Amino acid sequence: MKYVIVTGGVLSGLGKGITASSIGVLMKSVGLRVTSIKIDPYLNSDAGTMSPFEHGEVFVLDDGGEVDLDLGNYERFLDISLTRDHNITTGKVYSSVIEKERRGDYLGKTVQVIPHITDEIQDWIERVSAIPTDGLDEAPDACVIELGGTVGDIESSPFVEALRQFQFRVGRENVCFVHVSLVPVMGPVGEQKTKPTQHTVKELRGLGITPDLIVCRSSEPLQQEIKDKLAAFCHVEPRAVISAHDVSNLYQIPMSFERQGVRSMIAECLGVDTTEDDQFLEGWREMADRVDEFQDEVRIAMVGKYTGLSDSYLSVIKALQHSAMAVNRRLVIDWIESTDLDSSNLDSNQDGYSKAWGKLELADGILVPGGFGNRGVEGKIEAARYARESGVPYLGICLGLQIATIEFCRNELGLLDANSEEFVENSEDLANKAVVFMPEISKTHMGGTMRLGSKVTPFTVEDCKMKRLYGGVTEVSERHRHRYEVNPDLIDKIEAKGMIYVGKDETGQRCEIMELEDHPYFVGTQYHPEFKSRPGRPSPPFLGLMKAAVGQNM
Repeated sequence: MKYVIVTGGVLSGLGKGITASSIGVLMKSVGLRVTSIKIDPYLNSDAGTMSPFEHGEVFVLDDGGEVDLDLGNYERFLDISLTRDHNITTGKVYSSVIEKERRGDYLGKTVQVIPHITDEIQDWIERVSAIPTDGLDEAPDACVIELGGTVGDIESSPFVEALRQFQFRVGRENVCFVHVSLVPVMGPVGEQKTKPTQHTVKELRGLGITPDLIVCRSSEPLQQEIKDKLAAFCHVEPRAVISAHDVSNLYQIPMSFERQGVRSMIAECLGVDTTEDDQFLEGWREMADRVDEFQDEVRIAMVGKYTGLSDSYLSVIKALQHSAMAVNRRLVIDWIESTDLDSSNLDSNQDGYSKAWGKLELADGILVPGGFGNRGVEGKIEAARYARESGVPYLGICLGLQIATIEFCRNELGLLDANSEEFVENSEDLANKAVVFMPEISKTHMGGTMRLGSKVTPFTVEDCKMKRLYGGVTEVSERHRHRYEVNPDLIDKIEAKGMIYVGKDETGQRCEIMELEDHPYFVGTQYHPEFKSRPGRPSPPFLGLMKAAVGQNM
């Protein structure tokens, strides 16, 4: 097994995840079967209880693991399906060690960070890196490991030490260290500064890890004299100082790395055959170039409550991009804060209300993504009503399906107080519960207690838009993350008025896919189809939205 270990310095958010994913693409292009691991030094067991404002979206895996959004980048770039164990956290590691200590596995030893925690980390990496992830049931040849956070953080220290030891456990010839750093541009003449990178590499080397490649994040390409200076101070060759400057789209990053010789340097470092699959990389290059060539736009209104941080909807954005590429359009997302659409806030927010509705009325399609809590719900309901009554293509995901159901119950069934138990403080007093709490879900614990992971959804009709978009299959398997569902007691009344649940779970009770009759495209899914979207293989519900938005047949 070959390992590429990606660390970061100076500050977080430099793009270690995209760097790791891009390196994985280049490794695939030399014939290696690649998997990936993300190490998050926080104490949480997983990302499931974190606020999207603080940590971006929670990415859901097939096995129900709630993990860091970087695992979504790995899955999309490398076309693999990871497990919850591919996301290592401090919480998971310490829980495992403490459980072993309680069982008596350490035979009376004093349990310490070294060797017990560091050994657990190394054992975890070796075990998980051998898990097949590309659907072919064969162990991968290489694993890209990303260490989250910044070198020098107190919480990351045990992981840095474990990775230092790991190079000797598996053999230094089987490990390539890549360090991602910042080269800021300062002053009126735009001088690129090397001192932050010098310091972070010095700190990393002081901890026992010598990087083989240094990837330097900067707005502009690194000047040769800067590369030479960094090489001299950081104990690498000038060719091993890689410029990670701004590019036109993310798919260009592997191509930028390839032009700088990253593929051959990593192959050389790991001692693997550099026979290149130019067909694989050429396909990637064509895709990256196509994204820049689109002239015609398609405008999608994204109605949510985390619109100030786009990483909160990262997988949704990627699924929209994949679908826009499939219809040869340049994607424009108009972000709309859902509270701005709520007429009850009109007196205090006249300007925001007018701007939000102006954006909504200009959109070619409307998307309401998943979310939790009651803030902004009435605005989302207004967006669903507008889309339904105006014939504008609409896709509702998870909460987006639920609020479309609530809106339909209020305005078509005459149940004016229809709502979700999630949004009403004393839900037992709610007469018309359009959406109810799932009976098997815990009400006392938050982490990992939702309906999570891949579930099968059989279609209940012979023909419908969604079934055609999925290729005519009888059932689909998609990833879930929810605690609430459409009230089964109202389904017959809703369907009698033309909103049909064309996909239900295997019991036939739980509503999974909704379509509105006599509408160009008014669709909702209880699951999250964005998690399985891939470049060149867009998610069918998103592709349907995009086709309807540009007037193409489905």
